[in-house]
This record gives sequence, structure tokens and C-alpha cells, in this order.
Amino acid sequence: MARTTPAAPKRSARTAQAADGPAGPRRRVRPRTAILAALAVAAAALGGLVAYRNVDDGSGERPVTVDEASRLALSRLDLYQASPVKVALTAAEGGDVSVRVEGVVDYRNRRGVGRYWTTGASGPLDHGLVVWDAGGLGLAPEPAGVDGPAWKQAERVPRQGWSPRTYTADPLDAGLQLVVQLGADRPDNPLLLAQSGARRLGGERIDGRDYDRFAGPRAQGAAPDGERSPLTYWVDGEGGLRRVTMRMPGLGTPTAVEFFGQDGAAVLPEAPWLTG
Repeated sequence: MARTTPAAPKRSARTAQAADGPAGPRRRVRPRTAILAALAVAAAALGGLVAYRNVDDGSGERPVTVDEASRLALSRLDLYQASPVKVALTAAEGGDVSVRVEGVVDYRNRRGVGRYWTTGASGPLDHGLVVWDAGGLGLAPEPAGVDGPAWKQAERVPRQGWSPRTYTADPLDAGLQLVVQLGADRPDNPLLLAQSGARRLGGERIDGRDYDRFAGPRAQGAAPDGERSPLTYWVDGEGGLRRVTMRMPGLGTPTAVEFFGQDGAAVLPEAPWLTG
């Protein structure tokens, strides 16, 4: 049975630092429209994709088009270039218990910080701060008398105030791992996305903007042919990523991640759960 609150540290070993290491100098960024055009030309030249019109015509699920594959391929680069990005994650922990995390993620070093709230059928159960990277996460109470965003509060928590642990298979942990993996410093290959089973599922309007809903590509060996990926993406006409959901085994409600654009003021702490 899933736990009702984020677990206390299971061991005292250090959590590994983010695999990508510290962020380097920022590169000159090409406009998204230019990248989209280049991806579409490359995918069309390689062939194998049908040039449907990009409309929600009620035809239902179908393979992605050249344009759609190119926009899906650009979505991870879009997050990287927008870093640090405001995010909200909601995960069902089983029964009536859910966890929500609101914070920011910097994809240049794959590190996030936020507040979490655990809620049950009778109301709030627990809350605090969470920091995470590619190797694990740390939890801490919110410091008394400190206002402001989670990243400012995290700066005031001493290293020994964090409870570190490596990731488990629980929905919250799986969601946090997914969040830091979504950004990339280059676009994916649109032809490979299409050949690996990416599909358009429909269209949706969110906050006054139109998005295509895509089933992601299937990881090799992770799903039988014809079985849809557990990941679903909401991508706009320029390759901007708005939402990702992930189906979890045994849970009817998928883990959901929402993106709300850049938070240029955020300064993420240096892996504050590490000690020594």
C-alpha cells in the first residue's frame, strides 16, 4: 500500500548529485520557429510521415504528422531554454491520498525545489519543502518566519535540516524523476519519435491556448507493439510543453505535471540535502 506522506529517509547515504553537473555558459538560442522548420524539413526528407492538416477534426487517434512530430521533438528543448521553469505536480498515492508539489525546475542542472502538500479524505495531512535532482530528493519542514517562494525558504534550511533519500517506485518519486528528465539541451529526432509510436490523440484548449495531445513514443522493449506509451504530452503550435501525464500501475488517476513558463527570479539551492 502506498504511504500517506512522503517517507522519512531510509538510509543515511548521500544522495547523488545531478548527473549533468553545474550549468555551463548559456548558448546562443535559435528561434523556435527556425528550429521547427529545420526539424520538419529533415523529417519530411527522410519520409514516412503523412502531411495531415493540424486540426482537431474528430477523426480520433492517428499517427503524428511531420509538423506534429517536429513540435513534439522540440518540446524538451523548449523547457531547457526556458529554465528555470515553474511547475506543479500532482500524484495519487493510493486510496484518497494525493500529493501536490509546486515549485521551479532548472533543466540546465536538472534540479528542482518546491513546496509539497499531502491531502487525504479528511483534509490536509502534511506539508513542507522538497528538493530533488537526478539522484534523489530531500524533505524539510518550512522554516518558521520565512515568507516567499519555496526556493527562498530552502536557502534558510541548514544542511542537517534535510531528510535525504533515494527514489522509490511510489507515484511522488516517479513524478519527480519524470520532471527532471523532461528537459534536454537539444531537440529529439522527429522521425524516430514517429517510428517509435508517437500518436496524436486529439486537441484541447487550456487557458485560452490550443494544444495537441500526443501519446509519447514507446521505449524499446518497454511496451508491446500497438500498446500506447504511459506518457501523454500537451504541446502548442510552437513546440511549447504545457502538461505531461504519466499512467502509474494500479492507479486510476495518472500523475500530472503542469508547466507555467519561466521564473526568471528563481535561484535554486546547491543540493542542500547533502551533508559533510
